[in-house]
Amino acid sequence: MRRHFDETDCPMSVLDEILASTRRELEERKRVRSETELRESALGGGGGARRSLHAALNRPGIGVIAEFKRRSPSAGALREGAELVQIARAYERGGASALSVLTEGPHFGGSLEDLRSARAACGLPLLRKDFIVDPYQLYEALLAGADAVLLIVAALSGGELEVMRRLACDLGLDVLIEVHDSAELGVALEAGADLIGVNNRDLRDFSVDVERTFELLTAIPEHVTVVSESGIAEPEQLARLNDAGVAGVLVGESLMRAPVPEEALRALKGAVGGAIGDGPDRPRSFS
Repeated sequence: MRRHFDETDCPMSVLDEILASTRRELEERKRVRSETELRESALGGGGGARRSLHAALNRPGIGVIAEFKRRSPSAGALREGAELVQIARAYERGGASALSVLTEGPHFGGSLEDLRSARAACGLPLLRKDFIVDPYQLYEALLAGADAVLLIVAALSGGELEVMRRLACDLGLDVLIEVHDSAELGVALEAGADLIGVNNRDLRDFSVDVERTFELLTAIPEHVTVVSESGIAEPEQLARLNDAGVAGVLVGESLMRAPVPEEALRALKGAVGGAIGDGPDRPRSFS
């Protein structure tokens, strides 16, 4: 049985609806443009040269993947009149290591056009954040200029995850595999994950606890790059994660709500000092 993912702070019934609507929309897009045609275009060099998310996160010091999303089913609109180009450039000026673009349309107001606009607007590695359940979406991501994709363990069986990860890597895309508990971590590692995002949100009651990252960190091999997701809003959190050896954090809502996103990002990084990439190398620490 396929498990369902709490990626975006929503009740499970809404998540089921999102995954169902994702598959319906996929079928519609496939009728307009076949997977064969899309694959040929993607493999023909569409989207330009890749920028490595993995390399950006493995520079000294903790990195921030700053996220652009217009709304969520639970929180509604995050920033009225949000302009992707303006915010992407603000994130880049503020020292983000990478940019996450939420491309799901019906519930989050995103699109692949946002990804294309981001590609043209800034030089950051781009992560396509979506409910990816089909190879078709990987070809879309490549063609729209993504450098990396999110794959969610809770949305895919172990076999599907491994196939999708392998295909994404063959396409030159980095793969951030998201987990929220030890069982999902085991599935991710079995699938060969080398870049893992720990979702700090509890699927049972939807509370957020950054301690989840520290708990799972003890079971993640040293060679695997770790990103902490959800609930990161304070410089002190960033400093503690940095000290523990976490490579990066993914931050969306707090930056999107900030009056001046560039300043909010700089303030968030303040506790670790300097620009991203200027910090010392740090080993994993589980204390």
